[in-house]
Amino acid sequence: MPIKSFQAARQKLVPKRQKSLLVRDYMTRNLITFSPQQSILEVMRILIRNKISGGPVLDDMSRLIGIISEADCIKYLSEGKYFNQPFFDRKVIDSMSDHPDTIEADKTIFDAASVFHTTNRRRLPVLDQGRLVGQISRQDVVKAALLLRSQRWRK
Repeated sequence: MPIKSFQAARQKLVPKRQKSLLVRDYMTRNLITFSPQQSILEVMRILIRNKISGGPVLDDMSRLIGIISEADCIKYLSEGKYFNQPFFDRKVIDSMSDHPDTIEADKTIFDAASVFHTTNRRRLPVLDQGRLVGQISRQDVVKAALLLRSQRWRK
């Protein structure tokens, strides 16, 4: 006697909407940027007023050339005092960290986590085809991980 199947007709599997793992989906897009010719005094005022600890430095063509941070300001304040040099007439170009670590917008948050772990940075400028499009922080990566409820992560 043949075996009968008592299963109902199979439903077509509709793939679940996958949550994105890309840096571009978790980065901050509206950044406060600085120019190389701005004074350190002006940068310090902007940092305090906006409650940020640093920002990207862009040239006239809007290309990323460095990062200026509170730490850079403090470093040159300390050195200026030590060498008895005026501090507030310094320009960003003289104080910024050049050749910053960056990440591409199409990388995953796991790639970002790896960069954060190996470089000990708190934030990374995000580039798309060499142009600055945003910034991702350690906190952004942690938030993204909390939003992902699946145990099976895909790119």
